[in-house]
Amino acid sequence: MKLDELRSKLSYQGLSLGGVALLTSVILAVASRATEADIQKAEALDLQQSLAIVLPIQYDNDVTKDTVVLPSPEGEVTVYRARKAGKVDAVVYRVIGRGYSGAIVCVMGVSREGKILGVRVLKHAETPGLGDKIEPAKSKWIFSFDGKFLGNPQAEKWAVKKDGGEFDQFAGATITPRAVVKAVKGGLDFFAKERSKLLDEVGANS
Repeated sequence: MKLDELRSKLSYQGLSLGGVALLTSVILAVASRATEADIQKAEALDLQQSLAIVLPIQYDNDVTKDTVVLPSPEGEVTVYRARKAGKVDAVVYRVIGRGYSGAIVCVMGVSREGKILGVRVLKHAETPGLGDKIEPAKSKWIFSFDGKFLGNPQAEKWAVKKDGGEFDQFAGATITPRAVVKAVKGGLDFFAKERSKLLDEVGANS
Protein backbone atom coordinates (compact mmCIF):
# COMPACT_ATOMS: atom_id res chain seq x y z
CA MET A 1 0.00 0.00 0.00
CA LYS A 2 1.32 3.41 -0.91
CA LEU A 3 2.14 5.88 1.82
CA ASP A 4 -0.29 8.46 0.45
CA GLU A 5 -3.15 5.95 0.47
CA LEU A 6 -2.32 4.91 4.05
CA ARG A 7 -2.33 8.53 5.20
CA SER A 8 -5.64 9.09 3.46
CA LYS A 9 -7.26 6.12 5.19
CA LEU A 10 -5.88 7.07 8.61
CA SER A 11 -7.14 10.60 8.13
CA TYR A 12 -10.58 9.31 7.15
CA GLN A 13 -10.74 6.99 10.19
CA GLY A 14 -9.74 9.85 12.48
CA LEU A 15 -12.44 12.09 11.06
CA SER A 16 -14.97 9.26 11.31
CA LEU A 17 -14.17 8.61 14.98
CA GLY A 18 -14.27 12.32 15.70
CA GLY A 19 -17.67 12.58 14.05
CA VAL A 20 -19.04 9.67 16.10
CA ALA A 21 -17.70 11.18 19.31
CA LEU A 22 -19.24 14.55 18.47
CA LEU A 23 -22.59 12.97 17.63
CA THR A 24 -22.55 10.99 20.87
CA SER A 25 -21.81 14.14 22.88
CA VAL A 26 -24.69 15.97 21.22
CA ILE A 27 -27.10 13.10 21.94
CA LEU A 28 -26.02 12.94 25.61
CA ALA A 29 -26.35 16.70 25.98
CA VAL A 30 -29.85 16.67 24.51
CA ALA A 31 -30.87 13.72 26.71
CA SER A 32 -29.47 15.46 29.79
CA ARG A 33 -31.43 18.64 29.07
CA ALA A 34 -34.57 16.65 28.38
CA THR A 35 -34.41 14.86 31.75
CA GLU A 36 -33.05 17.75 33.83
CA ALA A 37 -36.47 19.30 34.36
CA ASP A 38 -37.94 15.96 35.48
CA ILE A 39 -35.06 15.38 37.90
CA GLN A 40 -35.41 18.85 39.39
CA LYS A 41 -39.17 18.38 39.72
CA ALA A 42 -38.69 15.03 41.50
CA GLU A 43 -36.09 16.52 43.87
CA ALA A 44 -38.37 19.46 44.66
CA LEU A 45 -41.27 17.10 45.40
CA ASP A 46 -39.08 14.93 47.64
CA LEU A 47 -37.96 18.02 49.56
CA GLN A 48 -41.52 19.26 50.01
CA GLN A 49 -42.64 15.86 51.30
CA SER A 50 -39.73 15.67 53.73
CA LEU A 51 -40.50 19.14 55.06
CA ALA A 52 -44.21 18.43 55.39
CA ILE A 53 -43.58 15.31 57.48
CA VAL A 54 -41.82 17.21 60.26
CA LEU A 55 -43.64 20.51 59.83
CA PRO A 56 -47.25 19.79 60.91
CA ILE A 57 -48.26 23.45 61.00
CA GLN A 58 -49.86 25.94 58.65
CA TYR A 59 -47.56 28.54 57.15
CA ASP A 60 -47.88 31.24 54.51
CA ASN A 61 -44.55 31.22 52.69
CA ASP A 62 -42.67 28.92 50.32
CA VAL A 63 -40.51 27.07 52.84
CA THR A 64 -38.29 25.59 50.14
CA LYS A 65 -37.17 29.09 49.11
CA ASP A 66 -36.90 30.67 52.56
CA THR A 67 -33.55 29.32 53.70
CA VAL A 68 -30.41 30.21 55.58
CA VAL A 69 -27.12 28.30 55.55
CA LEU A 70 -25.23 28.10 58.82
CA PRO A 71 -22.14 26.22 60.06
CA SER A 72 -22.51 23.23 62.37
CA PRO A 73 -20.30 20.42 63.71
CA GLU A 74 -21.42 18.38 60.68
CA GLY A 75 -20.55 21.12 58.20
CA GLU A 76 -22.83 23.67 56.59
CA VAL A 77 -26.54 23.14 57.23
CA THR A 78 -29.37 24.46 55.09
CA VAL A 79 -32.26 25.54 57.30
CA TYR A 80 -35.80 25.89 55.90
CA ARG A 81 -38.02 28.45 57.62
CA ALA A 82 -41.80 28.43 57.92
CA ARG A 83 -43.45 31.79 58.52
CA LYS A 84 -46.77 33.15 59.71
CA ALA A 85 -47.49 36.80 58.96
CA GLY A 86 -43.84 37.24 58.07
CA LYS A 87 -42.53 35.85 61.36
CA VAL A 88 -40.55 32.60 61.47
CA ASP A 89 -42.73 30.10 63.32
CA ALA A 90 -40.66 26.93 62.80
CA VAL A 91 -37.51 25.65 61.15
CA VAL A 92 -36.48 22.38 59.54
CA TYR A 93 -32.97 21.05 59.01
CA ARG A 94 -30.95 17.87 58.77
CA VAL A 95 -28.89 16.24 61.49
CA ILE A 96 -26.59 13.24 61.15
CA GLY A 97 -25.88 10.41 63.57
CA ARG A 98 -23.20 7.73 63.33
CA GLY A 99 -24.89 4.36 63.49
CA TYR A 100 -23.65 0.78 63.41
CA SER A 101 -23.46 0.68 59.61
CA GLY A 102 -22.70 4.31 58.81
CA ALA A 103 -24.36 7.69 58.73
CA ILE A 104 -28.00 8.06 59.77
CA VAL A 105 -29.41 11.16 58.10
CA CYS A 106 -32.42 12.67 59.84
CA VAL A 107 -34.59 15.71 59.32
CA MET A 108 -36.14 17.51 62.28
CA GLY A 109 -38.67 20.28 62.66
CA VAL A 110 -38.39 22.69 65.59
CA SER A 111 -40.86 25.38 66.67
CA ARG A 112 -39.74 28.93 67.46
CA GLU A 113 -40.07 27.96 71.15
CA GLY A 114 -37.49 25.22 70.64
CA LYS A 115 -39.86 22.25 70.78
CA ILE A 116 -39.45 19.33 68.40
CA LEU A 117 -42.32 19.12 65.92
CA GLY A 118 -41.12 15.88 64.40
CA VAL A 119 -38.11 13.77 63.47
CA ARG A 120 -37.76 11.35 60.57
CA VAL A 121 -34.88 9.31 59.22
CA LEU A 122 -34.19 10.08 55.57
CA LYS A 123 -31.34 7.66 54.98
CA HIS A 124 -29.58 4.85 56.83
CA ALA A 125 -27.92 1.48 56.32
CA GLU A 126 -28.72 -0.13 59.66
CA THR A 127 -29.39 -3.86 60.03
CA PRO A 128 -32.87 -4.92 58.84
CA GLY A 129 -34.97 -6.26 61.70
CA LEU A 130 -32.84 -4.51 64.32
CA GLY A 131 -31.63 -1.00 63.59
CA ASP A 132 -34.35 -0.25 61.07
CA LYS A 133 -36.81 0.27 63.92
CA ILE A 134 -35.94 3.94 63.58
CA GLU A 135 -38.30 3.90 60.60
CA PRO A 136 -41.93 4.80 61.49
CA ALA A 137 -43.18 1.91 59.34
CA LYS A 138 -41.31 -0.53 61.61
CA SER A 139 -41.78 1.10 65.00
CA LYS A 140 -43.29 4.12 66.77
CA TRP A 141 -39.95 4.84 68.44
CA ILE A 142 -39.11 7.90 66.33
CA PHE A 143 -42.26 9.64 67.61
CA SER A 144 -40.81 9.69 71.13
CA PHE A 145 -39.03 12.93 70.25
CA ASP A 146 -42.23 14.85 69.51
CA GLY A 147 -42.71 17.76 71.92
CA LYS A 148 -39.30 17.36 73.53
CA PHE A 149 -36.96 20.32 74.05
CA LEU A 150 -33.78 21.23 75.92
CA GLY A 151 -34.77 20.81 79.55
CA ASN A 152 -37.37 18.16 78.79
CA PRO A 153 -35.72 15.84 79.42
CA GLN A 154 -32.78 17.24 81.31
CA ALA A 155 -29.42 17.16 79.53
CA GLU A 156 -28.22 13.97 81.25
CA LYS A 157 -31.41 12.16 80.22
CA TRP A 158 -30.86 12.72 76.49
CA ALA A 159 -29.64 9.16 76.09
CA VAL A 160 -31.01 5.62 75.80
CA LYS A 161 -32.11 3.91 79.00
CA LYS A 162 -29.08 1.63 78.93
CA ASP A 163 -26.95 4.76 79.36
CA GLY A 164 -29.17 6.19 82.09
CA GLY A 165 -31.36 8.21 79.73
CA GLU A 166 -35.05 8.43 78.91
CA PHE A 167 -35.24 6.86 75.45
CA ASP A 168 -35.76 3.18 74.72
CA GLN A 169 -33.08 1.15 72.99
CA PHE A 170 -33.71 -1.77 70.63
CA ALA A 171 -33.01 -5.36 71.60
CA GLY A 172 -29.67 -6.22 70.03
CA ALA A 173 -29.21 -2.79 68.49
CA THR A 174 -28.35 -0.13 71.04
CA ILE A 175 -25.90 1.72 68.80
CA THR A 176 -28.59 2.82 66.34
CA PRO A 177 -31.02 4.55 68.73
CA ARG A 178 -28.09 5.96 70.68
CA ALA A 179 -26.83 7.61 67.49
CA VAL A 180 -30.23 9.10 66.66
CA VAL A 181 -30.77 10.44 70.19
CA LYS A 182 -27.34 12.08 70.08
CA ALA A 183 -28.05 13.59 66.66
CA VAL A 184 -31.41 15.02 67.73
CA LYS A 185 -29.94 16.45 70.93
CA GLY A 186 -27.21 18.00 68.79
CA GLY A 187 -29.94 19.48 66.59
CA LEU A 188 -31.52 21.18 69.61
CA ASP A 189 -28.14 22.49 70.73
CA PHE A 190 -27.69 23.92 67.24
CA PHE A 191 -31.09 25.63 67.48
CA ALA A 192 -30.24 27.13 70.85
CA LYS A 193 -26.88 28.43 69.64
CA GLU A 194 -28.14 29.89 66.36
CA ARG A 195 -31.67 30.82 67.44
CA SER A 196 -31.56 34.49 66.46
CA LYS A 197 -30.25 33.68 62.98
CA LEU A 198 -32.66 30.80 62.49
CA LEU A 199 -35.64 32.94 63.45
CA ASP A 200 -34.41 35.89 61.42
CA GLU A 201 -34.13 38.04 64.53
CA VAL A 202 -30.56 39.26 64.07
CA GLY A 203 -30.53 42.92 65.05
CA ALA A 204 -34.14 42.77 66.25
CA ASN A 205 -35.25 43.75 69.71
CA SER A 206 -37.31 40.62 70.25
